[in-house]
Amino acid sequence: MLSVSNLSLSFRTVQVLWDVAFEVEEGEIVALVGANAAGKSTILRALSGLVKPFEGTALFNGQSLKTMRPYRIVEAGLCLIPEGRRLFPEMTVLDNLELGAYGLKAWKQRATSLEHVYSIFPVLRERRSQLARTLSGGEQQMVAIGRGLMSRPRLCMLDEPSLGLSPINVRELFRVVRELRAGGTTVLLVEQNVLQTLSTADRGYVLENGRVVLAGTGAELLRDAHVKDAYLGS
Repeated sequence: MLSVSNLSLSFRTVQVLWDVAFEVEEGEIVALVGANAAGKSTILRALSGLVKPFEGTALFNGQSLKTMRPYRIVEAGLCLIPEGRRLFPEMTVLDNLELGAYGLKAWKQRATSLEHVYSIFPVLRERRSQLARTLSGGEQQMVAIGRGLMSRPRLCMLDEPSLGLSPINVRELFRVVRELRAGGTTVLLVEQNVLQTLSTADRGYVLENGRVVLAGTGAELLRDAHVKDAYLGS
């Protein structure tokens, strides 16, 4: 479904990604894990068309993302749920959700999509008339994910979704990630919560200093000595 090869990217004179390569097959949960500043979020921004790599290719269902505008990438079925939620705080929950369906095809099916979102996050139906800024952190993350789902993606990229959440909300978040996959949405997950992420993912890639240094199934990476030492404290 998604194939990335030799992806390299710089910000002005500072190179931040070196020859990054990975694949995501349809129906998988694939994780990109690593420390702060490893390049994980930059990869997602590059795939979304928000920053441009100077080298490499990224194919989504056989179609090159390199020259596509960001809104065309979303229309093709690839959506990014950004770090920090990025909601419109003075707009209602419903308005924030409907903004995710701005593409013509998604807009025509927004009523069906909205019911799908409410089935995953029932509390959002109750909160639909509330301003986004009045929600708890966990509820705001639900809105952010729901807004992404309103675009009817085939592959959903989540950037640090557990950031700032309580332990109970983190557990709920990973339950939702598994539910998304069960419902037919492929997931590319960027996270610093390595233990929970690799326990959930089918496969994972470890990034360090802009490079992929390890790859394998979630279970294999959890058993890896370097991963244990660097990220799990054991």
